[in-house]
Amino acid sequence: FNKNTQRMTTHCIDLNDIKKAASRIEGTAYRTPVLTSSSFDSRVDKKFFFKVEALQRTGSFKFRGALNAVREEMESRGDSMSAVVTHSSGNFAQALAMASKLASSPTQEIHATIVMPRNAPEVKQRAVRNFGATVVLVESTNEARESEADRIMKETGAIFIHPSEDPRVIAGQGTAGLELVEQVKELASCDLDAVIIPVGGGGLASGNLVALRGLYHKDIKIILAEPQVLDDAKRSFDSGELLKHAPDNKLDSVADGLKTTLGPNTWPIVRDFADDVFTVSEEDILRCTKLAWERLKVCIEPSSAVGVAVAMSEEFNEKYKSDEGVQNVGVVLSGGNVDIVKIVQKMEALGI
Repeated sequence: FNKNTQRMTTHCIDLNDIKKAASRIEGTAYRTPVLTSSSFDSRVDKKFFFKVEALQRTGSFKFRGALNAVREEMESRGDSMSAVVTHSSGNFAQALAMASKLASSPTQEIHATIVMPRNAPEVKQRAVRNFGATVVLVESTNEARESEADRIMKETGAIFIHPSEDPRVIAGQGTAGLELVEQVKELASCDLDAVIIPVGGGGLASGNLVALRGLYHKDIKIILAEPQVLDDAKRSFDSGELLKHAPDNKLDSVADGLKTTLGPNTWPIVRDFADDVFTVSEEDILRCTKLAWERLKVCIEPSSAVGVAVAMSEEFNEKYKSDEGVQNVGVVLSGGNVDIVKIVQKMEALGI
């Protein structure tokens, strides 16, 4: 399946890479649960299957890609592999720190250095340090983060692992989709008709697009979900060319895990394999965060609720109707690293 049949595209990974990643991370990464909910189903007359990556190690799907990247690097470099570096203010920082710790052995320690902005929350800095990583603080610009990561690579020989563009990371994230397909068959003896995935930098989206297209080909609808105020993927998808955020976009979304834009490895996969990109309002994101807390009993972060909001939206359910073959729908709940008090205050301000 490739919508752009005129374009001969080589993507950075394929289904085989994802299957190898699944073998690499098995036994260390969790096979996260899939939950169902009659409360959600009855609202729009569909059967939903929620893949709860909020219960993954370090609280998000990003542990999968981090662990796969570290272990694949160890396979290729052997004993000479000793250090990795990345820049991240969010979930990937914790993921790579823990992946390095768990991939280490008594005879080979893998040390992680994480370049973080000075304004990164202290609780996130502390979590990274608790996993044994070194935190280096820089100014809150992409240029500062990238130049510091380059300096560390040159001085220490550390391997750079990008949070969303590294093909090994993308392949690792795609393992969530492999599991979801297996688990839905175990739970309900059925195939999925559609899957909804949040999109920011596109590591999760592109990895699972490759996994699901590889397994189902054209027999599944794959929908990406993003906030209206962070709509780079939607605008890129509609125009057919990779676009960034507008210069005057203040990136002020409750779904702060989705601020990163698509890149040269993730964009071609999104362009060729996604069926649709839907955007949702800040209020709908907060409403669905609360709904998931109440009905699924899982503490998801708002970036995860973007997918839930699309699943509940009139726009999605008008276009993809149950009686036209879209009945069984997977929703990837990407993470659960959330400042609950802060989010509840935002909900109360809107009367949610």
